[in-house]
Amino acid sequence: MAFQRRGRTRVEKDDSDSTPSLSPERQEARARNVLLYQLSRSIKSKDQCRKILEKRGIDSEIAERILDRFEEAQLIDDVVFARVFTNSRVNTKGLAKSAIARELREKGIGQNLIEEALVELDTDSEQARANELAINRIRRMNGLETEVIKRRLAGFLGRKGYSGSVVGTATRVALAEQVKSEV
Repeated sequence: MAFQRRGRTRVEKDDSDSTPSLSPERQEARARNVLLYQLSRSIKSKDQCRKILEKRGIDSEIAERILDRFEEAQLIDDVVFARVFTNSRVNTKGLAKSAIARELREKGIGQNLIEEALVELDTDSEQARANELAINRIRRMNGLETEVIKRRLAGFLGRKGYSGSVVGTATRVALAEQVKSEV
């Protein structure tokens, strides 16, 4: 089915024909180009790259061969990806270990690599991050009742993946800090 649009003819893909229209060599070239473009935009896991190629209609056998080559050339490296992603989530979003681990699993990273990437995050630094987030957040809550502040802080930190004990401590620290600043 073809139709005219602003001087260009666009051909819609017929879903009844499932065979790839490109030769294996062309698919390979397309897969390389797609991956190079995607990786130039941001670091990605091997599983993310696999899904991108699948979405672009690249044969899975060809995709795996290209992905392996990219891994050999260290253009795709799940260990590096997990570390960079972890650092990014900690520094920009203030996420807890549990939330970061969940996001890494969603991106196709194996459990052993997740544990390796999160090994540097200890409970003391996690508590310090939660305290800092709570103190910064409570500054926006002037005039609210204490119970409302506690509830909002608990929800805010909970969505970032912090445990109940960390949230409770951070809330107490932030409330104490708020009382100090009012005096």
